[in-house]
Amino acid sequence: MQRRAGESVADTVREVGGLAASAGRADLAERLEQTHRRLLDPGIRVIVVGEFKQGKSKLINALVNAPACPVDDDIATSVPTVVGYAPEPSAWIVERAKPSGADPLHQPLRRRQIPLDDLAEYVSERGNPANERGIVSAEVLLPREILKGGLQLVDSPGVGGLESTNALTTLAALSSAHAVLMVSDASQEYTEPEVQFLRHAMRISPNVAAVLAKTDLYPEWREVEEIDRRHLLETGDVPIFAVSSDLRLLAAELQDRSLNDDSGFPALVAHLRREVLGRAEVIHERGAVHDLLSVIDQLTMSMRTELHALQNPEDTPRMIAELEAAKASADEFRGRSARWQVTLTDGIADLVADMEHDVRDRLRRVMREAEKSIDEGDPGPIWDQITEWLDQRVAAAVAETFVWTDERSTWLAEEVADLFSKGETELPAIDVHDTRGVLDPVDEISGLDAGQLSAGEKIYIGVRGSYGGVLMVGLVTGLIGLSLINPLSLLAGVLVGRRAYREDMHARLARRQQEAKLIVRRHIDEVTFQVGKQLKDRLRLVQRTARDHFGSMAEELHRSLSEALTTAKQAATTFTAQRDARVSTLNKRVAQLEELRSHIPVLEPGVMAALPAADALPAADAERVTS
Repeated sequence: MQRRAGESVADTVREVGGLAASAGRADLAERLEQTHRRLLDPGIRVIVVGEFKQGKSKLINALVNAPACPVDDDIATSVPTVVGYAPEPSAWIVERAKPSGADPLHQPLRRRQIPLDDLAEYVSERGNPANERGIVSAEVLLPREILKGGLQLVDSPGVGGLESTNALTTLAALSSAHAVLMVSDASQEYTEPEVQFLRHAMRISPNVAAVLAKTDLYPEWREVEEIDRRHLLETGDVPIFAVSSDLRLLAAELQDRSLNDDSGFPALVAHLRREVLGRAEVIHERGAVHDLLSVIDQLTMSMRTELHALQNPEDTPRMIAELEAAKASADEFRGRSARWQVTLTDGIADLVADMEHDVRDRLRRVMREAEKSIDEGDPGPIWDQITEWLDQRVAAAVAETFVWTDERSTWLAEEVADLFSKGETELPAIDVHDTRGVLDPVDEISGLDAGQLSAGEKIYIGVRGSYGGVLMVGLVTGLIGLSLINPLSLLAGVLVGRRAYREDMHARLARRQQEAKLIVRRHIDEVTFQVGKQLKDRLRLVQRTARDHFGSMAEELHRSLSEALTTAKQAATTFTAQRDARVSTLNKRVAQLEELRSHIPVLEPGVMAALPAADALPAADAERVTS
């Protein structure tokens, strides 16, 4: 079984770490300690995303056969909720400590338990509208077999379209997930925002699948599924699963296998177990195997070098010369002029320039669109809608830039890894595309006069404009004996006043349009300034992370070669009595390392370990969990 193999690798990691520590290699022991901690953390996160009221919460409830997430016609999720395993059911929330003058975003997090029955008051729009309580996340722990292997299902708030705030927050969370389930009900085909979100998710997450929910409510769901499949073929290689959560829950209650098959859940469960749990475990194990082989090779190199020098003293000068040449090469890798260092530095400089241009270009397009819409009408009465649209478009542009930056940063790390060591697959942990808090320093868009005039103001403008017409025509008609105020002068006053009123309205509209454009430009400039600073900070962090990651490997290799060279020189001067004892000790240690190496599993590419059956019904709830 895959889990047993993982436990075997963890035991080997612990044993090799102990050998490294006893050999005086604290750096290698610390590296394996980190590897051991990663292996002991079984959490495999699957984030369930989709627009509002698409059936995400009920899908999770059907998977675990328990009301883990609140579901009702008037309930929508407002806080991400993680459903994981524990022997006893419980519910927790993670919230920030009450701010005390400092920035609330930098307040420490605290985790506290809540009653399961009260969960909806914390995670739903009805109990916690727009997350007014400021809860970071909620966690529900249940004794369910499907969760026992480390699977964690994350119920996310509805994204409401790619450009919504929830969508940007959800996109930011995808980097920490092992897989994504995109849920859409069978009432209609994918909308354009859903297709765009899928494309973004595929760029961020390594494993994306689509779920067509509520098939029991829509008889024509097969036609919708076929249309959605065509959309997915254009997007990429994304599997789709048509399911009915109500049928799944009913099948579990009645223990009806045929009803469970009709629900469509066996295929989805099989996907989770094989393509998500199986792949995540293999990836974790591959990383551990890579670390083990690297450490064993370095420990073995030092011991074999000393052993060869003790057993073949006549060959020691040649071996010392080879080690000195290898050590000199390792010294070059540690230096600032090393090729990987130059590639990293130049790559970051290019990235900074490219990202600055990218964010400016995207925001300039948003500004041009905003100015065009302002020119097409009066921005005053609809300024609230314009500012909402502008906020969404700016947030989407910034998110796209950060996603692209993350992709380029990962590509750069892979380029450096190829130069650093041929066949090196371990990369530093890079997370650039998280846009949470990026736009917080930007001030809100200024208000704009709605341009609505009262009746008195309109009369005043008309009278003021008509005065000249009455006076001019009245003076002319006075030459023929008429009074200043006469029908002709009054008619002229009305015509001139009407024209003056229209000109005044056009002038006011032009001023509002110019003021609106100025507000938009100032806002875009502020966003560009703040986002540019954030991008530079993130890319500097990428540079430091990659430099420290690969630099530590260079240090490990340099120290291993230095110790091998030192032991070879010491072996040349070792007396015969001591030599025999040292040879015996080294032979035992090398044999021990080789024995441990034989315990490391060989992972064939594309081969998944055996996993539990995927089509079983969820166990009936002996202890019904309520929430």
